[in-house]
Amino acid sequence: MAKQGNGTTRLPLWEDETPAEFRLRRREQGVPGAGPPRRGRPGMPLEFKDPYLDPDEDGGAGPPWGGFARPGRRWWRPASRAGRIFLVLGALIVLGGLTMAGLRLKTYLERDALFRITGTNDIQATGLSEVSRAQVLAVFGSDIGRNVFFVPLEERRKELEAIPWVERATVMRLLPNQIRVAVVERQPVAFVRRGEQIGLVDANGVLLSMSPEAMARHHYSFPVLTGIDPGDPPASRKARLAVYLRLMAALDSTGQHFSEQISEIDLTDPEDARVLMPEQGSDIVADFGDSRFLERFLRYKQYIGQWRQQYPQLAAVDLRFNRQVVLQMASGKETSEADAGQAKPQAEAIKGGDAQRKSSVHGRSKSRRRAGEAR
Repeated sequence: MAKQGNGTTRLPLWEDETPAEFRLRRREQGVPGAGPPRRGRPGMPLEFKDPYLDPDEDGGAGPPWGGFARPGRRWWRPASRAGRIFLVLGALIVLGGLTMAGLRLKTYLERDALFRITGTNDIQATGLSEVSRAQVLAVFGSDIGRNVFFVPLEERRKELEAIPWVERATVMRLLPNQIRVAVVERQPVAFVRRGEQIGLVDANGVLLSMSPEAMARHHYSFPVLTGIDPGDPPASRKARLAVYLRLMAALDSTGQHFSEQISEIDLTDPEDARVLMPEQGSDIVADFGDSRFLERFLRYKQYIGQWRQQYPQLAAVDLRFNRQVVLQMASGKETSEADAGQAKPQAEAIKGGDAQRKSSVHGRSKSRRRAGEAR
């Protein structure tokens, strides 16, 4: 405080601007015995209460805008009722405009002639070799003249994959009015005998047809498989082909391509691959089972000369046992050989239904089937 010449007391300049509430609070805090002294300099207010920071006042939620200010209302919400009405009307107008624009665009895409498939030239197909373009166009025949957006792509894909030579297909739209088809064809892995006809089969057991001229053009060189019946379930045919593929992979695993010495394979029993081995004078049927193919093949090649020399009527060899082989004669008799290399037959020859079954494969093809011979 400062004294002036007329005897009046005048407050400092900063106290003139201090609200009465804070001046009263300062005076109360300066009374002796009111409690421990609070921090601050003399004449300064010692405590300020902010209702936004005090949880006991105005709900105590704190400032929602980072502590700087508490807005009275959201920025987009008008203060008056008329303003809120205009806001709702504006939103409805914008929503209605967007809806109308979407409907007009939909009508344009569905009805404009620009998006109509005009002919077969608007249907493109790639990856065709054994599948003809006519087969592909037959699937899309009903779509000629139709709007490209109305073509059921998933349904057309399934129809394409129903063609035997098609393994998988992709169908897509090309704006404004074209359909593109990408086909992956099946790859044959063996010939298959069906009665008197020779066809092809892929790794999944799907039977494929091909003319003899086309087979000769491709120069296929596969063994002939028997026991693959078109009436069998697809899973059954696939299981038989899995045995065949493991057999071929095992025989070629050393890089010597032993599989080229195989003429025919009977897969009637999926647990026993019965291989027709061409030999001089007659073919020998060898039972390789469903495992250890390379080991059993090498054992066969090691001792077949001795077996044929001792048993001129040898027709089949069962290699599925660990320490012995069973030799089948053309007459239907069986002889067991211990330790695979010693020509010491056991005393008794076994006859019966199993012998009849094993001798039934004698007389099959004597050479490896090639495409030119499949007529």
